[in-house]
Amino acid sequence: MEKIKEYLSTNGIKPSFQRLKIYEYLYKNHNHPTADNIYIALSPQIPTLSKTTVYNTLKLFILKGVAVVVTIEDNEVRYDANTSIHGHFKCKGCGEVFDFSVGNNLEINGLDQFFIDEYHINLKGYCKVCLPKEHNGINPENS
Repeated sequence: MEKIKEYLSTNGIKPSFQRLKIYEYLYKNHNHPTADNIYIALSPQIPTLSKTTVYNTLKLFILKGVAVVVTIEDNEVRYDANTSIHGHFKCKGCGEVFDFSVGNNLEINGLDQFFIDEYHINLKGYCKVCLPKEHNGINPENS
């Protein structure tokens, strides 16, 4: 918890108890939670926590660059404490969101006179658990 406190302070965020717990949840749970997921998970531990506090804290984390927004579906905003360059894969079966690495050779054509300061790589399909269920036990890789 001391490392989280120092990290938040270093990034200009006053480390209140609620902020520490919200960031700890984001950092320890790589499930790309929604604000509601965070509220539901933490409210039993922090009875004074409100949804407004969760939303405001997440906005602050985004503003200060200690978390990123993950928007794979139009109607669903998720959050991630991993601010490094990586992609996200959402399983159409179970709804889980997984991180994946993005190589340094990401080739982008047609934007020579542009400055890119943000990008998102989102993929959808079926995870290794849901794929066999979706294809009646037949894995396309083995066919």
